[in-house]
Amino acid sequence: MSVDGVGAEHGDGGADEPGWDVDPDDESGVAVVAAVGRQIKAWRESAGMRAGEFGAAIGYGEDLVYKVEGGRRIPRPEFLDRADEVLGAGGKLAMMKGDVAEVRYPKKVRDLAKLEARAIEVAVYADHGIHGLLQTEGHARVLLETRQPSYPQDEVERGVAGRMARRSIFDRSPAPALSFVQEEAALRRPIGGRMEHRRQLERLLEVAKLRNVSLQVMPLSCESHPGLGGGIEVLKFGDGTAVGRSGGAFNGRPVSDPKRLQVLDLRYGMIRAQALAPGESLTFIEQVLGET
Repeated sequence: MSVDGVGAEHGDGGADEPGWDVDPDDESGVAVVAAVGRQIKAWRESAGMRAGEFGAAIGYGEDLVYKVEGGRRIPRPEFLDRADEVLGAGGKLAMMKGDVAEVRYPKKVRDLAKLEARAIEVAVYADHGIHGLLQTEGHARVLLETRQPSYPQDEVERGVAGRMARRSIFDRSPAPALSFVQEEAALRRPIGGRMEHRRQLERLLEVAKLRNVSLQVMPLSCESHPGLGGGIEVLKFGDGTAVGRSGGAFNGRPVSDPKRLQVLDLRYGMIRAQALAPGESLTFIEQVLGET
């Protein structure tokens, strides 16, 4: 049995592994988890089951049941599935999986993911590291674990989960037009060691071959370009609106004014023109992979 009383069926850590704590600063997330917890408790009491009895029936410890019902722990999908089945909720508890899945990710990640889900065009120049949408899970975890001041492990896992969830943008239909420019230096830094570095390069090659994706490399041989002041990200939506941000313009704040967006578009266009063409970039990444 684990520290938090997870039952034998979930002795590997199950629902109480890092990444499932509730962020107390996320007011909307706290409200969702609390509401789900109250529903579970109401169904349990209506069924005439004690918390320990209910936990044993679904394969989780009594302590964890109390945490979930008290809104202090995000229930895993299998917890809700088993609870729905044991309590005879007819799908009413299981249907909450989508709500709690979103809450697991940090609020700023959820907000960004919502924008990306609406976008029909995404243009990105990553000035330092590999952009979040392109990162492997291992690469993202190393970056979050090396942040200072250091993140608690639970927050690291939440961040990794949120970053991986954003990759669903590559599976959308109709597919958005995605354009990335990555600095050569980021491709050569072996984040996470040799094997993780190889996995990251392989992921870039995989994404670069998608028909709706343009991935370009900015070579170190390019002495100067308009992106040296900071990264750029522009998202365009179907209604003609857009939002953009650059660390080197407008104090790094998001902008939606057409004139300011035009500045970002101009800079990004010049960056793309100075970067290697998509085909050359694919060959370049393959070359770097061969050298690792």
